[in-house]
This record gives sequence, structure tokens and C-alpha cells, in this order.
Amino acid sequence: MLEKPLYLRNSADMPNDLFSDVLTLVGAQTVLAGGFAAGGPWALRFPAPDKIKFAALIKGACWLRVEGDEAAIRVETGDVVLLSAKRAFVLASDLAVAPLDAKSLFFGQGKKFVTLGDGQDCVQLGGHIVLDSVNGNFLATAMPPLIHVQASSAHAADLKWLIERLVREQAEEKPGSGTASTQLAQLMFIELLRAHLAASGEFPAGWLRALGDSRLVPALRLMHGEPGREWQLNELAGECAMSRTTFVLHFKTSVGVTPFVYLTEWRMRLAERALREGDLPVAVVGRSLGYTSESAFSNAFKRVIGHAPRRYRSERVSSRDTQHSEVQ
Repeated sequence: MLEKPLYLRNSADMPNDLFSDVLTLVGAQTVLAGGFAAGGPWALRFPAPDKIKFAALIKGACWLRVEGDEAAIRVETGDVVLLSAKRAFVLASDLAVAPLDAKSLFFGQGKKFVTLGDGQDCVQLGGHIVLDSVNGNFLATAMPPLIHVQASSAHAADLKWLIERLVREQAEEKPGSGTASTQLAQLMFIELLRAHLAASGEFPAGWLRALGDSRLVPALRLMHGEPGREWQLNELAGECAMSRTTFVLHFKTSVGVTPFVYLTEWRMRLAERALREGDLPVAVVGRSLGYTSESAFSNAFKRVIGHAPRRYRSERVSSRDTQHSEVQ
């Protein structure tokens, strides 16, 4: 079956998991970068991140102020925050304290964990999310600037267990602790988003917001499960128990685009991956995604991605070969 290499799973064998679909597509990997322990008056200023960052407060409490926001938020023991906005931020025991430059403190000294003062009052672990350089924006642009899941939240029990286990792995340094810590951090990222969705947290219009919209999930499952099928509007609307007009309006409000614009964009994301990672002919890639001719597929690909499929593949292969030769 020609379509199978492009799909993230065989939808006949297992149920759609939309979130896993996207995490796989964007190559989301969680990296535990380090942390700090602080005591007495302290403040750290972190530069605007170029990646999605997360921080878990293991002990104590502190203030978080993101550049451009009027109000600071109080972070308590067991809380986890995720920052996707590319803005500098300050963590502090007291916001009146002049902050130290975190970049020079960590990176300048080559340290993953630093101590401020006696280190007895506050302990934090943090990291970032590495995304695919091509498809990563599919996730990054769907994220709210800041997510704060409090330890007291009804949805934070699993997050608490993961944090406690992560602390043990870091402290005990048993065989395989590096791999275990990476996997736990990945689960923490997923649970963080789950908790935010479960708490009806507001996401920008996009697929991530739609995951929390039970009325739209049935249609998204169909499109993700069979992206190459020629879906009809009445089929998708009917699956969501809506009229076609109501479905289109609700979909656009939640996702930001119409159902068929979303379907086309999802197809092109799959096509990008197939062209980068495989050697199927362009016509076969297009046919597996529902296009009856190579020209129709090429036109759609160029409209969404900005390059014709053959040129896209050629440039990606050339870039990959160059990087490989530089490593050697």
C-alpha cells in the first residue's frame, strides 16, 4: 500500500492520537538543561529563549516576571511553568533585587547547576524543548506565551510524581539515569500540556486549542487518520454532529483556518517529511496524499511551502550532505 510510509500510523490498527501525531511530526524532544539552588535575596535574569523553556520548582517559592508583562506570578513548590514567548524573564526571591545575568552565570562557567547564596531556600530544575527545524513551528506557534500549572491544581498529580522521580534520578545517579531523566522530562512536557488542556486553559487559535474542543476532535481524527482521502464537508460535519455551516465557523474560530485549509497544510507537513526522509518519487508522495496528478500536488506544495517538491527535496538532500561532510 503506497500510502503507509507517509502516515504516522495505520489508523485501522490503532486509534488516532492527534497529539502524538504532531509531537512525532515536529520531532519534539525535551532536554533537561540544569537548574539552581538559591538562598537569601537573589534574582536571575534569563535572556529571551530561542526554544520553548520549562522550569519546575522543586523547593521554596519565587517570583516570575516576563518582559513586557505588567504582573509577575508567584511560583510555589511543585509548580511547573512553560514559556514559549521569545522574551527575557526574571526569577527572583524579591523583584527589587538587581538580577544577575543567568547566561554568564551558567554558560560562561560551563555549569549546569549553580548555587546562589547558601542555596537553602529555593531549588529549580529547567530545560527546553528541541523541535524539528522545518516543522517545529507547527507546535511553537500553537503554544500560549506562558503556561503555569500549580501543584495545588486538581490536574497536577501526575506532574508531581514525575517531578519527584526526576529529582531522585538526578540525585541518585544510578545507571541509565541520563536516559531516564530525558524520558521523564518528555513526559513532564506532555503532562504539562494535558493539565493545561484539562483545566480549559486558553490556547491561541490552532490545532492545540482544537484538541481541547471535544466537538472538533472527531473531524481531526478523520483527517489525521486518512489524510489522503477526499473528505467531504458533510462527512466531517456529520461526525461532529453539526451542520456544515456551523462546523466551518466553529472550526475556523478554534483552529484559525477552514477545515480544508487545515487538511492541506497537514498533508504538506507529511509531504515535507516524506521528501526529506524517503526516496519515493514525487508523484507517489502526492498520490498517497490524495492528489491525482503530480502537477496538482506540486502546485499545492509550492503554494503552502514556497518551493516545488523536486527543488525542496534537492535542497534538503544537498544541505544534509553538506552537514555530513562538515562533521567528517
